[in-house]
Amino acid sequence: MTPEQLDALAALGTATVSMQLLKHGVRSAWMHGPRPLVPGRRLAGPTFTLRFIPQREDLATPEHYARPGSLRDAVEAAPPGAVLVMDARGHSGAGSIGDILAERLRVRGIKAVVSDGVIRDSPGVRAVDLPIWCAGSAAPPSITGLLFAGWGEPIGCGGVAVFPGDIVVADDDGALVVPAGLAESVLIQSIEQDRFERFVQEKVREGHPVVGLYPPDEATLSEYQLWRGSSRG
Repeated sequence: MTPEQLDALAALGTATVSMQLLKHGVRSAWMHGPRPLVPGRRLAGPTFTLRFIPQREDLATPEHYARPGSLRDAVEAAPPGAVLVMDARGHSGAGSIGDILAERLRVRGIKAVVSDGVIRDSPGVRAVDLPIWCAGSAAPPSITGLLFAGWGEPIGCGGVAVFPGDIVVADDDGALVVPAGLAESVLIQSIEQDRFERFVQEKVREGHPVVGLYPPDEATLSEYQLWRGSSRG
């Protein structure tokens, strides 16, 4: 998707996009767990996937951080403009990212991080000002409960299948995944849904009941088409 299309998708928001995904038969798109670390942001971007597995004592050591294929290498492999989506197994006892890695990601132009696990160094991470959706915070480092296993492959995050290149949409309601092959049609249909719902809101403010309005009956659809062709639509 173009930057302009991504901005439009972000502006529409997860509630509208989730309805259009449902119409495409995609019910499992919204991730359970990730919430905005700092509310009030909206964004959309292509995914860059990271995967953790349960820690194993002989491998999950401080020395593991410096081995080839570590989380540090994944940070350097992530392309600018991507959204890092982490399969942290929903683990709540060990932070998978802290302020130093968050700063490096911000400097490299990463758009955001979405994780079904937790972060650490939360005051420092907030100061970095990298948009993050996560399941909370914890003091221990990742190796106390997780082992980094790789990047750039299909993962599960918050109960949702995520493939590299899928589109993440995130706002105050959380984060969801739009399959790459559906992204453009979902955008077009979401724009139309947003337009219709603005019409509905206007009618509700005028005192009209919701019955026959949302979902619309034939009379409402006819009135909507007139409204859509007016300056208000």
